[in-house]
Amino acid sequence: MKAVVVHGPGDVRIDERARPVPGAGEVLLALEWGGICGSDIAYWKNGASGTASLAHPLVLGHEVAGRIAALGDGVTGLAEGDQVTVHPAQLVGDGVLPDRLAGRTNLYPHVRYFGSAAFTPHTDGGFSEYRTVPAAQVRLLPDGVGTQQGALAEPLAVALHAVGRVPDLRGRTVLVNGAGPIGSLVVAAARQGGAGTVVAADLSPASLAVARAMGADETRDVSRGEGLPEDVDVVFEASGAPSALGPVLRATARGGTLVQVGNLPGTAVSAALGDLVTREITWIGSYRFVEEIDDALRALRDGLDVSPVITHRFPLDRAAEALAVAADPGSGSSKVLLRLADAPAPGT
Repeated sequence: MKAVVVHGPGDVRIDERARPVPGAGEVLLALEWGGICGSDIAYWKNGASGTASLAHPLVLGHEVAGRIAALGDGVTGLAEGDQVTVHPAQLVGDGVLPDRLAGRTNLYPHVRYFGSAAFTPHTDGGFSEYRTVPAAQVRLLPDGVGTQQGALAEPLAVALHAVGRVPDLRGRTVLVNGAGPIGSLVVAAARQGGAGTVVAADLSPASLAVARAMGADETRDVSRGEGLPEDVDVVFEASGAPSALGPVLRATARGGTLVQVGNLPGTAVSAALGDLVTREITWIGSYRFVEEIDDALRALRDGLDVSPVITHRFPLDRAAEALAVAADPGSGSSKVLLRLADAPAPGT
């Protein structure tokens, strides 16, 4: 089978690998669609994502969907041909958390995640024609939700988790700074959460157009000198750019809430943070998700249209080109999808 494998900085290849066989408690997925995430780009460009560095080749991809091609022994409740997506996280160890973190499995200290080099050996992702997956990580797609939409369930879950970090958005004014794929999905999640007015800000007119399509009432094009709004109740910072922190804190209302969704660098940076104190802002982190992937699937079932986020589609063989487009701010891309394979016949 074919797989998208990063071997080092700037070195991504389409490798041939043996088709896996599901073991007890596993299913074999014939994957159809995969979405390129910032971590995939980081491994390709830098050979590292955050604090995780490549020690050997890694199959990329954690935003995937496809169909069940075979069942391992002991798997019940699933059938060959079922359309599914995957919860990419698997806890390593006993899974026990302290009482103060009860239920917050996204904060468990040792997690194997699809397409991650955090452990050695690494955890291969799903940018391949086939992959075996523990049945517990499989999520059935609802009727009417195809595998292309299903590949966006994971990033939508990230957005829903971020919005869920604020107890009640109903009627409140919201700013989303950074209108990339996650930011635009946060716009949709905030709208679904009952936000009164949603403003999106970005440097890219193309990204702002996607944010409008996802429900933003107003957009600010920072590249044209359009400033951020003032005194915003709740702000979601989705760019991950340290230089944005000063203006974003200034835009947050006194006593307001700032949710940090965009990954910030793991190294020292320069940022203007004075308003965090003088405006008594509550600054909240948001990391991955717990089980919000189920909420994402219900939202898709109930009619949430994520198609405006999808701007480019490439076949698996053109993965290097797809990564370059996803990484290029001038490409006009939002979510770039890989067509991993055509739908298989059950049992093949």
